[in-house]
Order: sequence, then C-alpha cells, then structure tokens
Amino acid sequence: MEITFPQRFRGPLASANGGYACGRLAAYVDAEEVEVTLRLPPPLDRPLQVVRDAGVATLFDGEAVVAEARPASVEADAPDAVSFADAEAAVARHVRVGNEDFRECFVCGIREDGDGLGIYAGPVTGREPLHAAPWTVHESAPEIVWAAIDCPGAYALGLEGRGETVLGRMAARVLRMPDVGARCVVVSWPLGEDGRKLFAGTALFAEDGELLAHGRQTWIAPRSS
Repeated sequence: MEITFPQRFRGPLASANGGYACGRLAAYVDAEEVEVTLRLPPPLDRPLQVVRDAGVATLFDGEAVVAEARPASVEADAPDAVSFADAEAAVARHVRVGNEDFRECFVCGIREDGDGLGIYAGPVTGREPLHAAPWTVHESAPEIVWAAIDCPGAYALGLEGRGETVLGRMAARVLRMPDVGARCVVVSWPLGEDGRKLFAGTALFAEDGELLAHGRQTWIAPRSS
C-alpha cells in the first residue's frame, strides 16, 4: 500500500500539510477516532509505503518512519458553534505572521491559482481566545476535513499570527462529511502547554451549528536559539 502527497497539498513549501497527511494515513485505521503522530515532515511527490500491523498504520519513506496512526480518543470537547457571520468578521482580525515557508500552505496560505482551502482564522470578538473562520466546501473528503481543522489550531495558540510551530500530533473524528457547496465554520481554541508542546482543540460546524468534526492537536515550538 502506498500514499503519495502531490505538490498541491503542501503545507511548508517542501512537505505536505500536516492535517492532510494525517487524514490520508488515518484512513488505514479501522476506528472512528484516530490519532496520528508525525515523526518527519511528509515528503511530496514520491510514493510512501503504508504498513498495517495490530491496528496501527505506519507510513515509511524507505526505512524512515514518517508517521504513525492508531485508534485514540480525541478528548477535546467542542465549544458552542460560531455563526457564519461572526466567523466572517473574525477573518478581519486574522494576523498573517509566521515563517514564510508556510506562505503557500494548502489550508491557510495564499494560492494565486485558488486551489487551496483559504481558511484564515481570527479571534472571535467577545469570545477570545476562540478563533474562527468561514469555509465554503468546494471538495469533500475525510482528508480535506482533517486539513481544514489543522492550521486554525496554530493561530489559536496565542502566538503572533501562525507562529513558527509545526504539527506533531493530531487526533480527530469526522462525524459527518460536509456537502460540496456547504457553508461551514472552523473554530479553534488553546488547551495549554507543556514546555515546547502547545495544545489546541479544533472543530468544524455546519452553518446551522451541527458539529461535523473535532480534533485535538499537539504543536511543537522551535528550540530557543
């Protein structure tokens, strides 16, 4: 079994978006809630081998372990939904600051060809530190949902904009796939920290407030110079 991450799904310029990569590997685990740990940046445009053993799916680049996926509980209760209008207003407070390596990220980057998700989370007025962003669904697949609830977590961590963090671990559950054309809201919120590990929760809501997916993330801050 193999997975290839095309250039379109880059997060940093040279590797796949973490949420998208996690979602692709999670499909090989027979569980409603799956946790994926990223060991290496997922490389682009070359086949990677998937090995399944005892309920765990491991992604290899040659002999190097790129990621591991296993059944796990999300353990992050979603907050009350944010209206689509309030999410649109939050975008005006989006701060795009961070490593230029993420400028073309599939989820939160700027794509001249428009083939990214364009999810730009900002603080929700009166509900800080909760962040939100509107998302109109142009394609619907589990890995796209995992991607949609990835980057907003970084913006909710209390850093300046996206910051320099990278996704280390993500657990998620997709309760219902959004329909193509649906207007949705992505929300994110901080869950504390432990040294260089920063924790966030994320969720996807339908416009009517139905919870479609939720996740829990561990982000890794760079070492102090």
